[in-house]
Amino acid sequence: MSDDTVGSDDKTVGKETGSGKSGGLSRRKFLAASAAAVGGAATAGFPSISRAQTTTLNFQSTWPSRDIFHEFASDYVRIVNEMSGGRLRINLLPAGAVVGALQMQDAVISGALDGGHGVCAYWYGKHKAFSLFGTPPPFGWDAHQYLAWQKYGGGQELYNELLHDILKLDLVGFLTGPMPTQALGWFKEPIRSPDQLRGMKYRTVGLAADLMREFGAAVTIMGGGDIVPAMDRGLLDGAEFNNPSSDRLLGFTDVSKTWMLRSYHQDAECFEIIFNRRKFNGLPDELKAIIKYASEAASSDMYWKAMRRYPEDLEKMRTEEGLQTYITPDSILQAQLDAWDVVIQRESEANAFFKKVIESQRAFCEKTVAFHLEGNTPKEPAYEHFFGRKVTADSTIL
Repeated sequence: MSDDTVGSDDKTVGKETGSGKSGGLSRRKFLAASAAAVGGAATAGFPSISRAQTTTLNFQSTWPSRDIFHEFASDYVRIVNEMSGGRLRINLLPAGAVVGALQMQDAVISGALDGGHGVCAYWYGKHKAFSLFGTPPPFGWDAHQYLAWQKYGGGQELYNELLHDILKLDLVGFLTGPMPTQALGWFKEPIRSPDQLRGMKYRTVGLAADLMREFGAAVTIMGGGDIVPAMDRGLLDGAEFNNPSSDRLLGFTDVSKTWMLRSYHQDAECFEIIFNRRKFNGLPDELKAIIKYASEAASSDMYWKAMRRYPEDLEKMRTEEGLQTYITPDSILQAQLDAWDVVIQRESEANAFFKKVIESQRAFCEKTVAFHLEGNTPKEPAYEHFFGRKVTADSTIL
């Protein structure tokens, strides 16, 4: 019922009451009926949603519109809009609509955007610890356990300390969306040895850039939509982005047919949803809660969708686009762990807050990963038992 309708009803009731006609509502009965109606609405939990003015927020992702990551951002926006009952409307824009992917955070801080969807690793140029809230070291955990640290292991408090106390950024943020282990990347030929990475022009982001520099790679940081064009022009010899669906939609098989699966450079990752803090703080408490808890609902939904789409797109690249996949050799994985030791020690010695976050993550993983390793049965024997297949070194399922 709109305000205009309510006003019209009030006038009608007033006329009937003043006429003295039999069957009309007396003022006492009308007030009693109105109070009952308001009480019923309060019980339902929606006393003012249809009457409240809609607040509109402009929200940009750091992803091209064709990427499944932009679809994940759209899912979050849809959940918020539906849960708010019309009181809040988030308008989603793709990367480049207002600013480029790597400028999104600054645009939110300035108020040019109200919010955005991306990853913390994109901001590691402002502070190396930013990457720890997006792509942490491979302490044996997966992305679900990493988000458990964020939620219940002190991660959110440390994230807020970085935003508000250390960098003084006018932001509010929520981490969401557990990502599976990322591939080492796309190359001209299979990578069999760490030596092949020396001197290679390679794309990655965050602390993974520091890690790959330990291999002697020449690392370039760029947004997802720029990678395939750069490889096509020969500006990159190798690159990683994230997952089969994103990589397929972005056209990686147009410039490479070799994809190296498994890596420790980004063994776990999650998304970041941010809002301008002044804009966020100006919202009613119930809308703030919707924004926060929608990030958790979207987190689960994103992973469930990924588990359907990622295998499908990987199979399509293999069968329809000539993709050859390979398992990254153990020698490279061990070299990555050794390189992580160097990166962690160097950054911990250089910055006390970085060290503080690392110590928190290690303490959480020492117990949580132990619980996981002790309690969970291995998956490979069960898969081989029921399907009669196993993964080979060239990533063929036999």
